[in-house]
Amino acid sequence: MEARAISRNLRIAPRKVRLVADLVRGKAVGEALNMLDHLPKKGAKIVSKTIRSVVANAENTQSVDVDRLYVKRIAVDGGAVMKRFTPRAHGRATVIRKRTSHLTVVVDER
Repeated sequence: MEARAISRNLRIAPRKVRLVADLVRGKAVGEALNMLDHLPKKGAKIVSKTIRSVVANAENTQSVDVDRLYVKRIAVDGGAVMKRFTPRAHGRATVIRKRTSHLTVVVDER
C-alpha cells in the first residue's frame, strides 16, 4: 500500500536537498522526522514537510498503521532554472542560475 507526495518547484538547488534525502532513505517515518527536526539545513524543513504530507495521504486514502510506514523511495530531480544576469568588468555580464527542485517521496508499510 504505497502512498506518494510530490513537491514541485522548490526554491533550493537539487544538490542541497539530495544531501538531506540520502539521510532518510529507507528509514522509518518516525525516525526520519525526528532526524530532520534536528538537522540545521534548509532542505531538512522541506523534506520533513513533504514526508508529513505523504503520511497524511496514506492515513486518509488507505487504512494503514502509521507506525509501520517507512520511506521506500525518495527522489530529488532538477526543476526549472531561472536565469539572472550580474554585471562584470569591461561591460560583460555573467549568468546566475537559480535552480529549483522537484521532490518525490513514497512510503510503504513494512
